[in-house]
Amino acid sequence: MSSVLAVSVGRPQVREWAGIGRTSIDKRNVTGPVSVHPLGLEGDQVSDTEHHGGPDQAVYAYAREDLDFWEGEVGRPIRDGQFGENLTTEGLDLNATVVGTRMQVGDEDGALLEVAHVRTPCNDFKCWMGETGYEPKAWVRRFTLEARPGAYLRVLVPGTIRAGDGIRVVEVPEHGITVRDMFLALHTDRSRLPSLLAIEHLPAKVRDKVATFVLAQGPSLPKSGTVI
Repeated sequence: MSSVLAVSVGRPQVREWAGIGRTSIDKRNVTGPVSVHPLGLEGDQVSDTEHHGGPDQAVYAYAREDLDFWEGEVGRPIRDGQFGENLTTEGLDLNATVVGTRMQVGDEDGALLEVAHVRTPCNDFKCWMGETGYEPKAWVRRFTLEARPGAYLRVLVPGTIRAGDGIRVVEVPEHGITVRDMFLALHTDRSRLPSLLAIEHLPAKVRDKVATFVLAQGPSLPKSGTVI
C-alpha cells in the first residue's frame, strides 16, 4: 500500500546563495499530526513566494524510491526531506502519476490532495545540495535530464496528515498526461506544451507558457481541456 513515509516542514533561513537571500528548502521531519490547509502544511513557510507556494504548489511530494535512486547516483545517503519535500512517499510512482489524480491521505481526518504541478530545479536547489555535502556541479542539469521531479499537490479538502498515513488514489483523469510528461514539456521538449491543455485546472503559470509557445507557432490557443 502507498503511504507517507515522512512529513517535513521548513522556515525561512538566511543564505547568501539564495535568490532572494533566504530559503525554506531545509525541511525537517515532524512527529505527530500536521494540519494541512489550502496553502500548505502548518509550520511550513514559503520564502520565495514568486516561484513557490500558492494553491497549485501547496504541498511538495517526492518518492522515497526516487531518493534511493539519487543515493546511488551521488554515493551517499539522502534523508527524507533533503530535496525540500513536504511529503516523502513510499509505494507510489509520483512521476508516472497522471496530473489531476486525486488522493486521500489518511483516514476520516485526512486530506484530499490533487496532483497539480511539477518542480522546476533551480540554483537554490543546487546550492543547497552543495551546502549539505553533495556535489553541486551541474546539479540542475542532472536533475532535469533524469525527469524525476516529484509532484506539487493542491489541497482540495483540508485535514491532518502524519507519517505512516496511507495514500489511496480515488480519481484518475482520462487524459493520461503524467507528472513526467508535464515536466518534459516544460523543460526539455517544448513541442509537448500544447498537449498540456487537456489538463483540467491547469496552473496559470503553465497555461501562460503554453500560450506563449502556441502564439509563437501561429495557431490560436485552443480552449482548456482541448487535446491538440
